[in-house]
Amino acid sequence: MEPVKVGKLEIGGDKLAVIAGPCIAESEKVCMEVAEVMIATCEKLGLPYIFKASFDKANRTSLDSFRGLGIEPGLAILKKVRESFGVPVLSDVHETGQVKQVAEVADIIQIPAFLCRQTDLLVAAWQSGRPLNIKKGQFLSPWAMRNIVDKVQPGGGGKIMLTERGTTFGYEQLVVDMVAIPVMQGIGCPVIFDVTHSLQVPPGQVGGVSGGRGVEFAAPLACAAVGAGANGLFLEVHTNPEQALSDPATSLDYKTALQLLEKAVAVYGSIS
Repeated sequence: MEPVKVGKLEIGGDKLAVIAGPCIAESEKVCMEVAEVMIATCEKLGLPYIFKASFDKANRTSLDSFRGLGIEPGLAILKKVRESFGVPVLSDVHETGQVKQVAEVADIIQIPAFLCRQTDLLVAAWQSGRPLNIKKGQFLSPWAMRNIVDKVQPGGGGKIMLTERGTTFGYEQLVVDMVAIPVMQGIGCPVIFDVTHSLQVPPGQVGGVSGGRGVEFAAPLACAAVGAGANGLFLEVHTNPEQALSDPATSLDYKTALQLLEKAVAVYGSIS
């Protein structure tokens, strides 16, 4: 497995990486505050930090759901975070036509789980030259991700990360198979564990929005993933999770995020 270098940071090296931020870049104020707090938190714990937020969420349950401010306002917020704090930023793309514009701002381009098999999108993102974070679809086995990586760079090539975010079984309940982490590392890529999306309950169970099983389960899942060898953690963090315009049921407040990372660091230290 070859580490992925993002500026001065390294994912898959000797430190547990953290990718964290609000689900959507819903406002400059929220993004700037979350970035500032998470930078301080990660500096305290000695963890490399990458800010994440989506400028658009194309897979919302309802037409009435907030999708974001749009590509130009959303990227402007990400650019301000990047330039103000000097941290790498990550955002996802949903269409090939978005890739060039996003690559001008984002240090990492993310492929959403439900689009991970879209060949044209994968190739366009790869050709941008930016490192990729490809989320494993809820409908895929971990070994199936080899075919996806091979579409752009057999063996990973030091520019691809894979993210585990749970698999759908039975009545649309997400279940995390921690064996997926070493399996996907065997493809040649660092593996990130998406803690908060793994807590989601699909909208069919809770009405017109995605729900969650409770953030009290976030730390146990994170620690299990780190124990299984995860190279980083992906967290959705908000100034006030109850008021988040996307994924309020599974977003973490600052105190919960800090406590989770402290526990994860302790596990990481015990196995490294």
